[in-house]
Amino acid sequence: MTAIGWLQIALIFALVLACVKPLGAFMARLFSNERTFLAPVFGPVERGFYRLAGVDPTREQGWLAYALAMLVFNAAGFVLLYGLMRLQAVLPLNPQGFGPVAPDQAFNTAVSFVSNTNWQSYGGETTMGHFVQMAGLTVQNFLSAATGMALALALVRAFARSGATTLGNFWVDMTRATLYVLLPISILLALAFAISGMPQTLQGSVDAVTLDGAKQTIALGPVASQEAIKQLGTNGGGFFSANAAHPFENPSAISNVLSIWSMLLIAAALPYTFGRMVGDTRQGWALLGAMFSILIAGVFVAYWAEAQGNPILTALGLDPSGGNMEGKEVRFGVAMSALYAAVTTGLSCGCVNAMHDSFTPLGGLVPLLLIQLGEVLPGGVGSGLYGMLVFAIVTVFVAGLMVGRTPEYLGKKIEAREMKLTMLALLILPLSILGFSSAAAMLPSALASLANAGPHGLSEILYAYSSATGNNGSAFGGLNANTPWYNTTLGLAMLLGRFGYIIPMMAIAGSIAGKTKVAASAGTFPTHTPLFVALLVGVILIMAGLEFFPALALGPIVEHFSMIAGKTF
Repeated sequence: MTAIGWLQIALIFALVLACVKPLGAFMARLFSNERTFLAPVFGPVERGFYRLAGVDPTREQGWLAYALAMLVFNAAGFVLLYGLMRLQAVLPLNPQGFGPVAPDQAFNTAVSFVSNTNWQSYGGETTMGHFVQMAGLTVQNFLSAATGMALALALVRAFARSGATTLGNFWVDMTRATLYVLLPISILLALAFAISGMPQTLQGSVDAVTLDGAKQTIALGPVASQEAIKQLGTNGGGFFSANAAHPFENPSAISNVLSIWSMLLIAAALPYTFGRMVGDTRQGWALLGAMFSILIAGVFVAYWAEAQGNPILTALGLDPSGGNMEGKEVRFGVAMSALYAAVTTGLSCGCVNAMHDSFTPLGGLVPLLLIQLGEVLPGGVGSGLYGMLVFAIVTVFVAGLMVGRTPEYLGKKIEAREMKLTMLALLILPLSILGFSSAAAMLPSALASLANAGPHGLSEILYAYSSATGNNGSAFGGLNANTPWYNTTLGLAMLLGRFGYIIPMMAIAGSIAGKTKVAASAGTFPTHTPLFVALLVGVILIMAGLEFFPALALGPIVEHFSMIAGKTF
């Protein structure tokens, strides 16, 4: 590890934190129906959409109506995207002449982009035409991120209101998230990416002559525009198969910094939005502090592990001073590769600028564990905030048990109904990850997709189902997931991780919204202090440890000790 590497990491985090308050305050005003500086530009467009759709923006919904509207909207998005991929051969803007996507792969991809997972079992530049990339995948990048933001705002209102029966209007929240937040920032980001060297063209490819006189076909397309919302919406689905390791998708150190900054931007600002909307910004800073404390620890471990290099290669005569550079881009180096890996998995983004499969065992353990912690560090756009609030409910419940009081959070009593729903939501992750992984580890047809035997092969399976269930989308890269088994089961894992979690979360929101706020007393546990942050971090780590440590011990942990002993599989 070097001082320059740590300085780069600190600079990016500082840039993100500098934007938390202004962007968070803007979103608080936007979703509280206050006028913003963008109202003169997007207000007429917003009202036009409501008229066309027959939506009354003043009519709010209860939790069940809000959740049903979200499910119907996402189901329609799935059908549309699936249809576009199956009809690709007859659609315009397909200069490569790609045929229809296979049914199981189309199912997997449609679920993936609708659920904000963006897992890809295909090579983008060899499978999807420009029309499907733009009208299908990029559109869902916007809408799935807006859906996450809307759901988070519904839960925030549940804590902000007292004795309420409604949580807002899904159609209004989603429209405003898209028009006022995602779209304008994406336009600016796409221009910056195009200036940095990313292609933005409808041309399918260009032919180049190599140094030995051969012809090489280089894929092109509308990359910058898709890359912008891919990063900003924590989607992660790349235009190219190599994702952000591809020189057209991440051409320089500047574009790499912009990519990491934009991934963190909205997810880090939403806790401040939460604090403003509940009337106590300290609550938002406490959640953000818990998020970043674990994320920074993950960055440290990943950077340390990769900087040590591989002792097996060192024994063969490789100079260890450069760290473990296998699977990494020289233009980014160990520090920026480790930071990118931790951030993209602490978020639910899933884009990669290095191959996680080539990390050292402990370096690869970090992104795997950050996903398994619940994708709340700081998590996806919107999903990270509502996931962290669910953990906060567990934390105040534990604190209440310690002192023998009925737990409260922001003046709302946390009782048996809320805890049952909370545990139902939190148990979705281990049920899906461990259930599907155990089945895949026993099936010969599933094991045939592995590139590695032994503990690393188990890590590849665990990572795939962790990524799918956590709606992350990244992969170790050593697993051929483009098979009927993996396309189908990973698609089901994405649905469970997204919608199986959302439904109990929305039921929690409805229950909490209806409660009357109680005034704080001398016995109220404060939820804005370092003690609460430490307890929240402890609850997250202990729950993940109890759920996943046995599986991790058989995968990356045993592989680490095998590497030290000089043994390979």
